[in-house]
Amino acid sequence: MTELRHQGPSLSAAEPLPLGRNLLRWLYVGRLTLVAGILAGALIVWNEARSQDTLIVVVMFLVALVATATSFWVTDWLGREPSKNFLYAHVILDVLLVTGIVHVTGGATSGFASIYILVICAGALLLPLPGGVLIGGLVSIAYFADLAWGHQGAFTQNVALSIGLFSVVAVITGLVGDRVRRAGQELGAMTSQLQQLRLDTGDILANLSTGVITVTGEGRLAYANPAADKLLGLDLRGREGEHILTDLERVAPGMGGILDRAIRTRRSVTRARVRAANERGDVQIGVSTAVLERGGAEAPSVTALFQDITNSERLEELNVRAERLEAVATLSASLAHEIKNPLASIRSSVEQLAGKKTSANDRAVLERLVLTESDRLSRLLTEFLEFSGLKMSARDEIDLHAVVRGCLVVAKQHPDAAGVDIADRLDEGPIHVVGDADLLHRAVFNLVLNGAQSAGPGGRVVVSLADEGEQARPRGTDIEHPVKLTVSDSGPGVSAEVQARIFDPFFTTKPKGSGLGLSVVHRAVEAHQGATFVESGPDGGAQFVIYLPGSPAHIAASSEAKA
Repeated sequence: MTELRHQGPSLSAAEPLPLGRNLLRWLYVGRLTLVAGILAGALIVWNEARSQDTLIVVVMFLVALVATATSFWVTDWLGREPSKNFLYAHVILDVLLVTGIVHVTGGATSGFASIYILVICAGALLLPLPGGVLIGGLVSIAYFADLAWGHQGAFTQNVALSIGLFSVVAVITGLVGDRVRRAGQELGAMTSQLQQLRLDTGDILANLSTGVITVTGEGRLAYANPAADKLLGLDLRGREGEHILTDLERVAPGMGGILDRAIRTRRSVTRARVRAANERGDVQIGVSTAVLERGGAEAPSVTALFQDITNSERLEELNVRAERLEAVATLSASLAHEIKNPLASIRSSVEQLAGKKTSANDRAVLERLVLTESDRLSRLLTEFLEFSGLKMSARDEIDLHAVVRGCLVVAKQHPDAAGVDIADRLDEGPIHVVGDADLLHRAVFNLVLNGAQSAGPGGRVVVSLADEGEQARPRGTDIEHPVKLTVSDSGPGVSAEVQARIFDPFFTTKPKGSGLGLSVVHRAVEAHQGATFVESGPDGGAQFVIYLPGSPAHIAASSEAKA
């Protein structure tokens, strides 16, 4: 703001009010009108007996005409700023002119003495506070001097009241004028800053490579920068106030709908994608919107920011492909490592069994080792096949509340959960999501069993399920109306280094773990467009949090219940 203040045009001390020129123009008009009227009256009414007064009026008219014409030429024709001395001179001239008019029209009995008040008001508005009060004193002196020497009149009570009135008006109008002047200075400074800000903002928006479009709540175009024209292949200049959503939907299918939905739902959209055809051909455009509320029930305005993301999308596709190949290589290496150890044990046992000097006891041990390692290989390959072939075989509306309760019943009967207190804090059901009940059952069961194994005998696992409803979307996700499942345990917890790898296939901290349980959980939740997080639990152990999107029917039912 400081930079804008220095860049904007400053108000000079010579022009206390931003409207000083307009006040001067009204002063010019009023002065000439008054003097011209007095001159016309003198020429028509006064006879030769008052020729001296007529001469005074003619001189005043000529002085007023010359002074006004010269001032107008300087301030309006040449455009120069009126100085403080210039303003003082004009107000003093008006005091003298009014004194002359009062003199020739009867002095103390003149009906034009009230015009002094207008001169005092003009001085209060044009001059600083001391100057306005000074003009009030000058008026009192001029009025009294004209009565004392011009008309040899006595200092009567009416004269005293008039002088007192002039003084009071001078003080009051001076104070009011000073406040108005300060308010005008602040308003002028703010106007200058706002103009500069608009210029700067306009320059920035005009030179952005990002397209910017603002539409009103009625779908009318309020603003579009040049980049918007270029990206969409439309000429939007000069179309402010026109309905634009249909044209946007025509050149970039989906974009008009995004803006319309943002207006109706009053919710911003991030990272939406549409396609458009412009001079560069068919391009991919990334769109984000910001909702600008107007207050009350009036529909909000919406601003859309969009960019050509064709190249970045291609680059992201290449990166994803490279990451996928790297993941396959890492997974293959991990699987080979897991298979290598049992195979080495089996090979060594078979070689010893083939020998002729193996005792009966050793042979029995080696045979059991072969069977144990074979079972281990079979179990490992079975789990890996389940993991690699994990996908939703059904997509139905299911009651997650019932699924979680079924998992808890099974988990409590598992040998690894013996001696573990498994408690639940579930919201009242049903809580519906759309997905595969078997897949979700496997994910929840693995998560609860993992917590029981971490807590150990005497430990505790707490499972909670809650409908988050209209609360804010989970940070880092686009999940609307999320359903939250939390599994926390009282085990040793998970370090930051382990958190970074805990969902990787074949990564485990347990001596007998395969490292696929939490990977299955992660993949199952992702298949349901959900998100999985791990953090420190309230009891010092680990806490796993799953967010799943609520079903459309459940969302509608919740909204109706709240309404």
